[in-house]
Amino acid sequence: MVDASELFGTPTPMGSDLLEGMKTVAIDQKVKFSLYGRVILPADGFAFWVKAQLLKQKPFQPSNLVTAEQLSEEQMEACTVAVLCSLHFTTDFRQEEAENYAANRMVMTTKEEIQQLNDIAAGTMYIGEFEGIKFAFSSQTMRYRQAGLWHYSGFALYPDMATQVIDAVEDFSADLVVSNSLPAWLAIQSYQPVWAFWQPLPVMFPSFLAPDNETPPFITVHINPEGTQALASAPTIDQPTQSHVQLASDTVRVTLWGVRNAGAMDFIDAVYDYCQNSGVLGLMNSPIIRDEKRTQAEMRTIAQKKSVDFHVSYLQGTMRAVARQVIKSAIPNLYLTGETTRFSPPPPSG
Repeated sequence: MVDASELFGTPTPMGSDLLEGMKTVAIDQKVKFSLYGRVILPADGFAFWVKAQLLKQKPFQPSNLVTAEQLSEEQMEACTVAVLCSLHFTTDFRQEEAENYAANRMVMTTKEEIQQLNDIAAGTMYIGEFEGIKFAFSSQTMRYRQAGLWHYSGFALYPDMATQVIDAVEDFSADLVVSNSLPAWLAIQSYQPVWAFWQPLPVMFPSFLAPDNETPPFITVHINPEGTQALASAPTIDQPTQSHVQLASDTVRVTLWGVRNAGAMDFIDAVYDYCQNSGVLGLMNSPIIRDEKRTQAEMRTIAQKKSVDFHVSYLQGTMRAVARQVIKSAIPNLYLTGETTRFSPPPPSG
């Protein structure tokens, strides 16, 4: 008697017919996928996807980039996968207030699971390219085991996301991206207060840019775009330095995951201390910790989620200075002192 495992291990009559149909439609079509690494700017936490061949080592950092001329032909081909498949895409034209663009939904059908798309490390992703269209997959859909086919679907790279996918070193810059107070918030986690907290502060990420499946504790910082307001009637332009300085305010929601009451209080104290002693942020409200409700029906419980709303003032020019300090703090300087050699952080600016 044939058991279920043997039945599913061999093509069914329906599966054989569908496989032949896919081969007929595909005509031995192959799609090339290239490996990309996630690079995070230390200044503001902005995420980029850089072709893996251009990243000479891990962790993926801006300083690890190399030019294509420095790579051999074997290195260029080492991080690519050619997939035999049938590729279908549907194009929808979308008209929005700020841009008009085409959204291409891609569906790829294969006769077997593509292990390379699954067995990759965190911070890496395969991006395919077909007729000049770059795309990645966000889901497996319409999987029917007896059919013996695999379906991958996702949207192609939107035009406004093209700046976040880097295929050449010349396209990448480590300059600050954001114009709000986010660099100051990310700098708080490395701030050394005049008195010690009960426990170290959790790692902080910009909203929507936390790593995939990050395990608590961690903190996300969301700055409401509509909450960024000017506090001065006009910016100040410094002629000698050609710098633009604008007094502004932000409405900031900080979400704490996996942090208990004592840790949340420590974070509030850290923000107070940072505002009073750094001169970078000014606190304009009295923040309070709120317990949020994040549920999962299967678990019959709620997550350890807290939020705090801040209203802060700052100088956008100051944010650029904070970002430069964050970048400098990640680059050790070598100092020679007599007969000893030691690593130490760069001297404070100003």
